[in-house]
Amino acid sequence: MSTDEAWSPGWSGSAPGGVPSAGAMRVVGLISGTSHDAIEAVAVDLLLAGDVLEAELLQTRSIPYDPALRERLIAALPPARTTLEEVCILDTAIGQAFAEVAAEVSESLSGRGADLVCSHGQTVFHWVSGQRALGTLQIGQPAWIAERLGVPVVADVRARDVAAGGHGAPLASILDALLLGDSPEPCAALNLGGIANITVLNPGHEPIAYDTGPANALIDAAVNAQTGGREKFDCDGERSARGTVDEALLAHLLEEPYYALPWPKSTGKELYHATYLKENVAGRDIAPDDLLATLAALSVETIAREVERFGVQRLVAAGGGTRNRAIMNGLRARLPGVEIQTYADLGVPDSAKEALVFAIIGFLTACGIGGALPSCTGASRRAILGSITPGRERLRLPDADVCTPVRLVLR
Repeated sequence: MSTDEAWSPGWSGSAPGGVPSAGAMRVVGLISGTSHDAIEAVAVDLLLAGDVLEAELLQTRSIPYDPALRERLIAALPPARTTLEEVCILDTAIGQAFAEVAAEVSESLSGRGADLVCSHGQTVFHWVSGQRALGTLQIGQPAWIAERLGVPVVADVRARDVAAGGHGAPLASILDALLLGDSPEPCAALNLGGIANITVLNPGHEPIAYDTGPANALIDAAVNAQTGGREKFDCDGERSARGTVDEALLAHLLEEPYYALPWPKSTGKELYHATYLKENVAGRDIAPDDLLATLAALSVETIAREVERFGVQRLVAAGGGTRNRAIMNGLRARLPGVEIQTYADLGVPDSAKEALVFAIIGFLTACGIGGALPSCTGASRRAILGSITPGRERLRLPDADVCTPVRLVLR
């Protein structure tokens, strides 16, 4: 059965310049995460049938940032100082880069291109004071995507949740709850990007989610410093795996006040950056690989404590950190009674999970459905996320009554 045939029962065609009118659409989701190394993209056909969201993943892409653009981005991120001129330049350049990826994905699809794009963009600052998120900034001007593809673009998706009293994160919990929410046992979804976040799903309870701390952020910062910028990350965790954990340094790092904060909470590279690492390692004589092993152990321990807190029996991981053998083997050793899987085992490539999250959020926004879970972000209500940049024609949104989905089925 072809893709078009598979989706024809719910498909009534696209209105000019808008999205389909029957709760079915083809969406491209885009994100560059806290490791800011690549633009992750998915194309997915989505159909809302009653309260079940059906998804067919058509394509996944991971396109590295142009090295010069990535270096310019890194140079502008906290704790560095920057200018409004530089922010404007980066907003434009990243928007253009996202537009190129979106066009490449959309134009390669058989039958027709995308009906809608949802672009997370690139987080450059997440403003948190104690337990409150006060603001968040993602750049990558969506107008470049809308102009290039001619279709509506949902963007700036975190700010509305923050305005409703939430943290604007973790947003991946919407996918976790839809895909894993019918588990008969306490389970959790784990995303290992620059920052690690967890969604806990316990039968009979609302899901909760929050950032546990660093996953790759400090490891990446250490590798970059050790190699003078020649290497950006510990490939497959090879160096972390051969190093020896410095228990005294690990104990010191675990004293970070963030770990003791109750949820909901969020963090980012505003805290876990190269200067933070330098200050915490200062005065210690530690071999390069031993430092990486210790930082991987920090990720393992901060995650494991949260898994144990909720009696989780099944942990499903995604993100670039799943390729770090020190982290994944460390979790298996630290949590011997927990079944550990990856999202790839469920049919979603590890690197594609977050892009799929934002494709789903864009779909929900276009349907007038809230895309964040208040029990996870801390918001006062389930807000419809993002702003919509129209395509070339008059914007038309779905006119059919739709239900809020409670389950996701992958086709």
